[in-house]
Amino acid sequence: MQFSRRDAPFVTPSQSVPVIMQQVLFALIPAALAHVWYFGFGFVLNLLVAAIFCAAGEYFMLRLRKRAIEQFLYDYSAMVTAALIAFALPSLTPWWVTATASLFAIVVAKHLYGGLGFNIFNPAMAGYVVVLVAFPLDLNLWTAPRMGDLDYHYLTFSEIARYTLTGTFPDYLSFDAISRATPLDSVKSGLVGMQTFQELQTLPMMGDFGGRGWEWIGNFTAMGGGWLLLRKIIRWQIPLGVFAGLLLPAGIMYLLQPGIHASPGFYLFSGGTILCAFFIATDPVSAATSDRGRLVYGFGIGFLIYAIRRWGSYADGVAFAVLLMNMATPAIDYLTRPRIVGHVKDERKT
Repeated sequence: MQFSRRDAPFVTPSQSVPVIMQQVLFALIPAALAHVWYFGFGFVLNLLVAAIFCAAGEYFMLRLRKRAIEQFLYDYSAMVTAALIAFALPSLTPWWVTATASLFAIVVAKHLYGGLGFNIFNPAMAGYVVVLVAFPLDLNLWTAPRMGDLDYHYLTFSEIARYTLTGTFPDYLSFDAISRATPLDSVKSGLVGMQTFQELQTLPMMGDFGGRGWEWIGNFTAMGGGWLLLRKIIRWQIPLGVFAGLLLPAGIMYLLQPGIHASPGFYLFSGGTILCAFFIATDPVSAATSDRGRLVYGFGIGFLIYAIRRWGSYADGVAFAVLLMNMATPAIDYLTRPRIVGHVKDERKT
């Protein structure tokens, strides 16, 4: 008689890695469409370049490490990294900048630490920080969003493609004519220049809370994040921690001195705050694992975002905040580990 035997694990997981990554990509679609509408088709080209080099880097490293290419190349994790890099970069970015960010994210931040499940840093944010430091001029200026009463210059697909491929525009068009500082840059430099936040709110680029166009991208990003929460792809602790860590100090400082501090709503709806809370900070590999740890981890990211935006040298600070808290994750996991059921703390004196 032959008995059937089942090897560990004995409980089949409800979600596989490819399914989870697909859900994340689906949840990013509304925000991607909004990004294309407000900032042009450059986002699509950035995504295409990032996807090509992330996949190429993944393939090369899997071959070098003699790992199963089909198993790991088609888990869509590299595509999620490519999508996050595309969101982080300006819509007009030369291809070599995007390629550098993608290759560093996959080759160095992911595979040199052991591949998926072993990387201690968020790959997309590691790649973004490298190009932010190496190519500051290419990453600091964005085009104006497509809004009816803003000075918006429509770029044709050929003009966008030419800049992506060569880093130059035709002779009749200069980058200075179409580039604009982001709302975070404008508010940061304005406050340093002794302007009040109320004065800065009258700028044409400012919306009800954050920057115009940026607000709607944030709204669609939040919709995707809500979908992930409903599908239980991510937990609620990290988004809550990020929002609390950012909004609490921003709210306190704004209440104490509203003239020299931006409002909490501005920090929430500008830059990559909402994308970070739902899609970046919730990376299951580089984030904390316990429930209390996730709250601490998210709160630390939110607080660092506020500190960097208000007093640091960079306007946004999301990537640096995430990477700094990635380094703190082992300590957070150790200090917030749950109590083992059935074990009693030994209180005897030695």
